[in-house]
Amino acid sequence: MENRRIRIFDTTLRDGEQSPGASLFPEEKILLARQLERLGIDTIEPGFPASSPGDFRAVQEISRILARPEICGFARAVKGDIDAAVRATQDANRRRLHLFISSSQIHMDFQLKKSREQVLQIARDMVAYAKQFVDVIEFSPMDATRSGDEFLYEMLEGVIAEGATILNIPDTVGYALPEEYGNLFRRVRANVRGGDRVEYSAHCHNDLGLAVANSLAAIAAGATHVEVSVNGIGERAGNCSLEELVMAIATRGRESGLSTGVDLSQIYETSRMVSRIMNLPIAYNKPIVGRNAFQHEAGIHQDGLLKNRSTYEIMDPEKMGIPRDMIVLGKHSGRHALKHRLERYGVIMEGEELARFAEQFKQEADAYKVISDAHLLRILDKTPGGAAGPFSMMDFQVVSNHRKAKVASVTLRNNRSGEETTFAAAGDGPVEAIVACLRQAVDFPLELTDMEIHSLSASETAQGEAQITVRTEDDRTYRGSGIHTDILAAVAEGYLSALNQAVSAREEKLSEKIC
Repeated sequence: MENRRIRIFDTTLRDGEQSPGASLFPEEKILLARQLERLGIDTIEPGFPASSPGDFRAVQEISRILARPEICGFARAVKGDIDAAVRATQDANRRRLHLFISSSQIHMDFQLKKSREQVLQIARDMVAYAKQFVDVIEFSPMDATRSGDEFLYEMLEGVIAEGATILNIPDTVGYALPEEYGNLFRRVRANVRGGDRVEYSAHCHNDLGLAVANSLAAIAAGATHVEVSVNGIGERAGNCSLEELVMAIATRGRESGLSTGVDLSQIYETSRMVSRIMNLPIAYNKPIVGRNAFQHEAGIHQDGLLKNRSTYEIMDPEKMGIPRDMIVLGKHSGRHALKHRLERYGVIMEGEELARFAEQFKQEADAYKVISDAHLLRILDKTPGGAAGPFSMMDFQVVSNHRKAKVASVTLRNNRSGEETTFAAAGDGPVEAIVACLRQAVDFPLELTDMEIHSLSASETAQGEAQITVRTEDDRTYRGSGIHTDILAAVAEGYLSALNQAVSAREEKLSEKIC
C-alpha cells in the first residue's frame, strides 16, 4: 500500500524571519530559497510582500527563479495586501495566496476591534476578491484553537463558498494539546459544509513544546499540508520544526503510512545555512540537528554504538548529511571509545598499552568537562611509548590590530620525521590567517566548511571550545575540536585536529594501495 504523501509548506522566510534578530536581506532570502528547493520543499512562503519593498522584491525574485516549488504570497484580509501578494507572485510557475484574519474573541475585541459579523464579512469579501487572481487560496482563521466552534464553522463555510481551496487551522499561540488539536480538525471536517471539497493544513507554534506533536495529530486527523520552519524558528518559541516533523515521518513511516518529498541528505546543510545566515545558534540538545543529537559520552552507549549503531540511535545521521562524530570523550568514556578515536589519527593501541593510556586519560578527564581532540593527543604525548598524530603544534602566535591585516605564525612538528617547520600567513581576520598557516602543512586542498565557537563557562578564565569541520577534494569531511583559554588557539587546535585526521586517512588509503 502506497504511503499517504504529506506536503511540506516552509515558512522559514516569513514566520521564521519574525524571530527577533533574524531579519534577512532579499539576497539572503533568495540564497535560502534555493536551498529549500534543493531540500525538496513543496511550498515556500518567502515573505510578506506588503510589509516592505525588500520583502516584495524577495518574493518577486524567488517567484521568478524557482521552477519546482509552489510559491505562496502571504496577506492579511486587506485589499492592499492581496494586491501586493498577487503582483509579487505573478511570475511563479505555481502559486497560492494565503489570507488570514483573526477568529478568536480576544483578538476581535482587542486587536481588530470589530464585531463577529464584520469579521465574517471581511473574510468572505477578501477571499472572493483574491479568487479573481489566483485559483489556489489558503485561508487561516488566526488563533483558531481559542475560537468557539460555531463561529469557526461559520467563518470556514463562508470562505469555502467564496472559493477557498485550503483551510489552515492555526494554533497561533501554541495553546492546544495534541488530542485537542487533532479533534478540532475532525470536528471541522465533519461539521463544516463544503469541508469535504477542500484540503487541510496545520500551522503550529511551540510555546508549550508541542508543535511537532500537534502537527502529527493534525495529520492523523486528515491534514495533508503542514507548515514548518527550519530549526523551528519563528515568533516567540517558534514554529513546528521542519527537520523534526520530517524525520518523525521518515523514521516511523512504515507504521504511520506517511511520506514526504524531502531529500533527507539536505537537512543538515539547510539547518546550518539558516543558523549561519540568520545568526541564530542551534541548541546543543536540539533534536536531529543539535550538536549532541548523535553524540554519546557514556561508556556503555559508546561500546554499543561501536558494535552496532542501532543499539542507541534510531536514525542514521549520515543520511541527513550530518558528519559522523558520535563519540564525545569525557570522564564517562571507556576504552573502546578511546581506541576508536585514536585510530582516526593513525594510532593503534591494544592490551596493556591501551590500559595505561586509559588510566592517564581518566585522570585528565576528571579535571575537564570534555576532552578535545587536541587535548587527547597531548595526553598521548605524555604517555610512555605514546605517539601523537601526524602533526603536533609547538608554537602559535597572532599579531592583530584595528586597521591592518592580521598575521599568524604556527610551528608544527612532523611526528613522522621529527622535523619542525614554521608557517606564516596574513588574512583579513585572525582565523583566516591561522587557517592559511595550517593549510601550508599539507600538499592537498583542505576546505574549512564549518566552525562553531562556544564558551564553556562565564568567568574571566573561561575556556573557549572550537569545533572545526574540513572537507578534502574527494568530498570527505573531518571534524576536530580544540579547547583553550585563548579562543584563537582553540581554533588552531581544532583545525589541526581535523587536518591530522585527513592526513591519517590519506596515509591509510595509500598504504592499502601499496599492499
